[in-house]
Amino acid sequence: MEELAVGTRVEHPRYGEGIVSKNKITSYEIFFEHGGKIELTKRNEDLEVKDAPAEKPKTSLSLSEIEKVLRFVLEEQNVLQEVVPLGEKWIGGNMILQPANLSLKPKEIPIESFFHKIVMLRDRLRVLEQNINSHPGLSDEEKVNMQQYITRIYGSLTSFNLLFSENKHYFVGAKS
Repeated sequence: MEELAVGTRVEHPRYGEGIVSKNKITSYEIFFEHGGKIELTKRNEDLEVKDAPAEKPKTSLSLSEIEKVLRFVLEEQNVLQEVVPLGEKWIGGNMILQPANLSLKPKEIPIESFFHKIVMLRDRLRVLEQNINSHPGLSDEEKVNMQQYITRIYGSLTSFNLLFSENKHYFVGAKS
């Protein structure tokens, strides 16, 4: 028997006329006029198709549909990171940390690596902020108190705003 779509009208010798309401992996859920909701195996040879919907049943998702679902879930969970551009003047540059003791070697770090860590820090602060705001065990007062600490952290990080190419990505502390 061909796969039955949801909405297909069927006839069964015992239960009478019915409509397929769910197409499961190995069975159909059918609402029968005289039997109510019954689940029958797809191998059941007693079913006779009376009227099938115009569209064929959809048995699988396309790659594009799977990608859309995954992107939605990942964005909802803040797993996907926004692309934040580094200021042009810093691209390809290095950060040099020179110890006060000149007998020690300076440490050179590619600025892109440092910038990536700053962006990751900012993203994790945002996730922390969301977790605090949605936490069911915290009172509003506790949430506000914790938010004040996060605001102060953002304020401490404003020195790194010079690395960002766009103002909308800047750290912003408490406004006076």
